[in-house]
Amino acid sequence: MENYEKTALENMVLAPYIQKSTALRGKYRYVGGNQFRHALSTFSILLDYHYIDPVLLKASFIHDLYEDVKKTSPEEIITLDSDGPKVYDLVMEVTRHEDENKSTYLKRILEKGSQNAKILKCADRISNLTDLHTDIFDKEYVLNYIEETKEWVLPMAQDVNKEMLFELKDIIRRRESGFKAPVHFWPLKRTGKD
Repeated sequence: MENYEKTALENMVLAPYIQKSTALRGKYRYVGGNQFRHALSTFSILLDYHYIDPVLLKASFIHDLYEDVKKTSPEEIITLDSDGPKVYDLVMEVTRHEDENKSTYLKRILEKGSQNAKILKCADRISNLTDLHTDIFDKEYVLNYIEETKEWVLPMAQDVNKEMLFELKDIIRRRESGFKAPVHFWPLKRTGKD
């Protein structure tokens, strides 16, 4: 982590968003653990790519909140801090609406989503693909999830971050090959930019 990133993080108000994300502790993930840990994983992926935008990072903690804890009111987020309204808007961008199937939802983000919505969806998908173990999920589910990623999420990554694109492709390749050892590793030092 660079010094400017540390300084930016020191000045961010993250605790209210982390606290709000603890509502996800009770939301089980099929791979084990819970949605709270997934939210923290998404946050850490963004940090790993050197993203320090406060709205993006705050939204990462609660990006699944409205899908998994439906009783959450907009005011609960909007009033958390001065970034609350923008965080709420970003979370709503990446929240699947009840009338959307998965393809419609991902197409909406790809075609109409903001830069931050696409970045957040890429980090979310990296976390999900990392948890997509072929010994837990059946082959058809894994292959469908991979095809969905290729169709909708890889173009998002192409738009926003080539290094995320590389990582997504690497994870896909490993999942398709049944977890064989990777031929190469993605770069250890990344900039978080194209």
